[in-house]
Amino acid sequence: MGCFSCLSPRRDDVSMIEGSGQRRHSADFPDHGKGGSVSNKGKDKSSQNGTGAKSFTFQQLINATRSFKVMIGEGGFGKVYKGKLENGQIVAIKWLNHEGIQGSQEFIMEVLLLSLLRHSNLVCLIGYCTDGDQRLLVYEYMPMGSLEDHLFDVGPNKAPLEWNTRMKIAVGTARGLEYLHCKANPPVIYRDLKSANILLDNDFHPKLSDFGLAKFGPVGDNTHVTTRVMGTHGYCAPEYAMSGKLTLKSDVYSFGVVLLELITGRMAIDSTRLQGEQNLVNWARPLFKDRRRFSQLVDPLLRGRFPVRCLHHAIAITAMCLQEQATYRPLISDVLVALEYLASQPYNPEAHSRGSPSPCSPLHA
Repeated sequence: MGCFSCLSPRRDDVSMIEGSGQRRHSADFPDHGKGGSVSNKGKDKSSQNGTGAKSFTFQQLINATRSFKVMIGEGGFGKVYKGKLENGQIVAIKWLNHEGIQGSQEFIMEVLLLSLLRHSNLVCLIGYCTDGDQRLLVYEYMPMGSLEDHLFDVGPNKAPLEWNTRMKIAVGTARGLEYLHCKANPPVIYRDLKSANILLDNDFHPKLSDFGLAKFGPVGDNTHVTTRVMGTHGYCAPEYAMSGKLTLKSDVYSFGVVLLELITGRMAIDSTRLQGEQNLVNWARPLFKDRRRFSQLVDPLLRGRFPVRCLHHAIAITAMCLQEQATYRPLISDVLVALEYLASQPYNPEAHSRGSPSPCSPLHA
């Protein structure tokens, strides 16, 4: 994919997308999970290319959004609008800002990857628009927004996430990463894992979104991919931030940050906190070393409603993911196995009130 750097942001990227079905067969990326399939049903006039994603005209998306009336988000790519296709499907439409952080190369990468990758924990790309200078992406609509929306600045009229829901989100996120790292061929490094990029459906089923910064991982004897440093401050692995050397373990570090956010309810970077608490990982590291201080890491909004031993194991998993040396971090497949076990031992308020033994005791030494 080294040819991306020489593409112009105009007609060349259109031909690259339209020809991608012949460049890499979709069998290289197995379909896992029911949520990843793209439906071909519907009466809209968009065309279908070899990638499985539909090509929309700009006018179709103007109609779908009623002239882009309802904005539901904004990021490095541009603004995101809610829309409704001619077949009645509710969608989210991202409109590329040509002066933004991300551009044509990221647009191409997102279309290529999400047209080929299929998994229930990856957001579904329905189509795209490349009319003239316009670049838009059309996704399935995720009604509950992002994980970020439910973890931070929770208002008085909004219930905080329960422990069991947090573990469900952690497991689903790990499954999405495990698919990218272990099932995709070649493996894919997500490179932008953060709570804002984890979208939720009505059942809090998580899906990874925003693949513009993703990179194909090292193959053969190569140990890393060297690239310019991109991503979000507070989530980037230290070795990647310092040298630009990107590995699958870089994603594991970012996952550790998200897991720490789930446990603490704190943002990765929060300039409103005291000086020593603004960087979440730096604040938490000393607490990882003393189990007696684990309670200081817990989100106060949980109000003690969590299984203590499961919490301890979740913190231990987080600390392993956040090892400063990449080689000491676990594989995401191992992290997934551990988290699936924790999720299988949910917090039971009734049992807790009766003084029953806390779940996760089989893991307790």
